[in-house]
Amino acid sequence: MPEIIINGSEGRIEARYHHSDFKGAPIALVLHPHPLYGGTMNNKIVYRLYHTFVQNGFSVLRFNFRGIGKSQGSYDEGVGELTDAATALDWLQAQNPDAPTCWIAGFSFGAWISLQLLMRRPEIEGFVAVSPPANLYDFSFLAPCPAAGLITQGDKDDVVQEELVSKLAGRLGVSVANPVEYKVIHSADHYYRGVEEELSGSVNDYIARRMADFKQKRKVRPDRKRRQLPRD
Repeated sequence: MPEIIINGSEGRIEARYHHSDFKGAPIALVLHPHPLYGGTMNNKIVYRLYHTFVQNGFSVLRFNFRGIGKSQGSYDEGVGELTDAATALDWLQAQNPDAPTCWIAGFSFGAWISLQLLMRRPEIEGFVAVSPPANLYDFSFLAPCPAAGLITQGDKDDVVQEELVSKLAGRLGVSVANPVEYKVIHSADHYYRGVEEELSGSVNDYIARRMADFKQKRKVRPDRKRRQLPRD
């Protein structure tokens, strides 16, 4: 898990990167919670998300937003942080030009930024949003949601109201083409203390299921094309 320095608009961006041993592996970018409230790329939930993607064969990048750790710059109310995320995704894609699919994930503030990036980058085909702060930020830009994904939320969260996240997930989950699943983690506070394994298990199950479907579809497509060829 080498340290990576990426050139960002405000200077260096500190990151950690895992390159998959599998040729043509999918890629994922993981974003951390609010920079002004102790959020870093080493947050426990971010670390678990990162390793869950690693375990599913992804090449994965996590990084510190501007002003955190060795990343240069200062907090920019989400605007600059979105730029940081886009820059990090550009770097990740440059390292993996043959990646068959791209995912994004984020925790709390990081979920808000990740979903904004999702709307701007059509190559992102899957997402995991852990406790998106629906009571603190406007998520109306997700209309309609352009990709299928998973939203998780704790029912004992005293930072983000579960009812509002449920409504957000309900609005997004109506698409047949891009269904959004909603998972309530029982007895979980905002930081999922004591139920981290349940969160990791839910995310792992979702990613594994989606990737199995993705691989199956890739196998089927060539066969369909061959059957359409005219006979001699």
